[in-house]
Amino acid sequence: MKNLWNDDAAEKLVADYAKKGVERDLALRVYTTRLLGGEPRLVLHGGGNTSCKTTATDLVGDQWDVLCVKGSGWDMGVIEPQGLPAVKLKPLLKARALNRLADEDMVALQRANLIDPSSPNPSVETLLHAFLPHKFVDHTHSTAILAIVDQEDSKRLVETVFGAKMGYVPYIMPGFDLAKAAANIFDADPSVEGLILDKHGIFTFGDDARQAYDRMIHYVNVAEDYVAENAKPQAAKAALPAMLATPAAIAPMLRGAVAVARGEGRFDRMISDFRTSEAIVDFINSAEIADYAGRGVSTPDLSIRIKTGPMALPAPDADKVGDYKAVIKDHVEAFAKDYRAYFETNDALDDVKRTMLDQMPRLTLVPGLGMFGHGRTLKDAKIASDVGEMWIEAVRGAEAVGRFHPLSKADLFPLEYWSLEQAKLASNKPKPLTGQVVLITGGAGAIGAATAKLFADNGAHAVVVDLDADKAAEAAKKAGNNSIGVAADITDPRQVRAAFDRAVAVFGGVDILVSNAGAAWEGRIGELDDALLRRSFELNFFAHQSVAQNAVRIMLEQGTGGVLLFNTSKQAVNPGPKFGAYGVPKAATLFLSRQYALDYGAHGIRSNAVNADRIRSGLLTDAMIASRSGARGVSEKDYMSGNLLGQEVTAQDVAQAFLHHALADRTTADVTTVDGGNIAAAMR
Repeated sequence: MKNLWNDDAAEKLVADYAKKGVERDLALRVYTTRLLGGEPRLVLHGGGNTSCKTTATDLVGDQWDVLCVKGSGWDMGVIEPQGLPAVKLKPLLKARALNRLADEDMVALQRANLIDPSSPNPSVETLLHAFLPHKFVDHTHSTAILAIVDQEDSKRLVETVFGAKMGYVPYIMPGFDLAKAAANIFDADPSVEGLILDKHGIFTFGDDARQAYDRMIHYVNVAEDYVAENAKPQAAKAALPAMLATPAAIAPMLRGAVAVARGEGRFDRMISDFRTSEAIVDFINSAEIADYAGRGVSTPDLSIRIKTGPMALPAPDADKVGDYKAVIKDHVEAFAKDYRAYFETNDALDDVKRTMLDQMPRLTLVPGLGMFGHGRTLKDAKIASDVGEMWIEAVRGAEAVGRFHPLSKADLFPLEYWSLEQAKLASNKPKPLTGQVVLITGGAGAIGAATAKLFADNGAHAVVVDLDADKAAEAAKKAGNNSIGVAADITDPRQVRAAFDRAVAVFGGVDILVSNAGAAWEGRIGELDDALLRRSFELNFFAHQSVAQNAVRIMLEQGTGGVLLFNTSKQAVNPGPKFGAYGVPKAATLFLSRQYALDYGAHGIRSNAVNADRIRSGLLTDAMIASRSGARGVSEKDYMSGNLLGQEVTAQDVAQAFLHHALADRTTADVTTVDGGNIAAAMR
């Protein structure tokens, strides 16, 4: 591992922060924390922690000796000074004399002594940092270190690799007890330059930021060199089918299998992030991969991300892909059964009241292909994939020098069900559409863009499909929530398929279709050019059928239902003069929506339509408004507000109707009219 310290960069950061009133020690603490946090082989997604001992002034001008330690929720790779809240040091040191300190009391003690009461909670390992006498302390979960400590005889191996330079701390769950034990081990031999925590990671320390950082990189390199020099041959590879199924073919099956059933056709869905590389595939093609996965996580902190460990599937045979859905289902059920047993066995050991988390895996290994991270959001799914890559690094190293022997699941349980973590989870409330994927055609237009934004605000990830790639990307960016833009001509079935394939590649599947794209041409029906009418049918009817077919194809593979939403326009039931080229295919699309409701209701797939009228958009342009108002003999203002409410209807109003149908899980074959009130267009 490369040492990234750079004198010029360090001094520049010190100078920049000095202008903001940040003293040198804290600025250098930020600098080396970022260096550590930018390396995934050391820390991932909020893992690890650092500290420095310095002085700080409180709100009334009193100066205190403090510990500036990483705050909960901060990512070391992008940390700022406020991410290292200052805690009064003396009360922390006084706590070392206690025989016992409950986790909740430890958090209260730390918060009670913050210099700035608005600061985030200090790290759960704050006391360990405080009890060590050094000015700077660094802690990471280095995969190379884990290769050494994830062994049955880890203490002996630590002594072999590091000699007397590093202290060895037996596994203890993070908190007060670990802090006392680590400090006692250091006190027994103050010459050590760091501590190796069994099944957990590494601490290094020093009198300045560079010394602590240099020691971290040095001892990680010592571990890496040992693994490289003492590696034994890899385990044999598993036999693979002659032709593998593609990730796209199995992703919807897998995504549906890991959805959490809530009963009566309702599901908490997951997003899936597919990840592959030569290194990933080489490792998971091992004949022992299911055994490795069953042993657990490489460091207990990962249980928060991937539960008790990955789920390993057999390689998917392209010639038998139709049977693979049942294979996935069997493996997910086995994983869930094992997880329930794990919870029930360990929960029964005390009187603490706990609520079992869902039993679904968060990381799935597929030989020959790669791995899928699962999460309620794309961010969570990507984190699971990131963790999976580092799990592979640690397990590969552990197997190279011995046998991967991580923390037992009995010892893992108290951390996964730690009261502090349970409190975090309880405060994380999902939005109505969290975990769902919506694909919107005509997504860059007024209605499409408004719908994408509203659905994303309610937790969905949106796939914004539009003929114009730049506008699709812009609408997706405005929608937020990791939404994506996809260019496609939806009158071309191949491009439609590619758009859905893109949704599967990024999110794992599709749950909601908003079939919204359309265009209008004017002219009396008896005088229309035949080619123009056929062109209108291609876009305003057959394109709706094409996207619905693709959506249903994926929804059936997922097996968790779904919803099809069609923008059929009031023209479907209340035709306007010289508008037959638009109204006739829209009437057919209205019938189409009901046919889907009839044919796929038994699969939990709902189908509804929205009849909107007079919405300013790419279809109803200023020129079209002038033409239509002229055809009806009214002013443009009266035309746009020509309804029972006397108010113009907007794209946001239509988006709200689509959202209503997405959430109304007991409604299908319905038509909702959004036009401000038009008796002639009312459904009968």
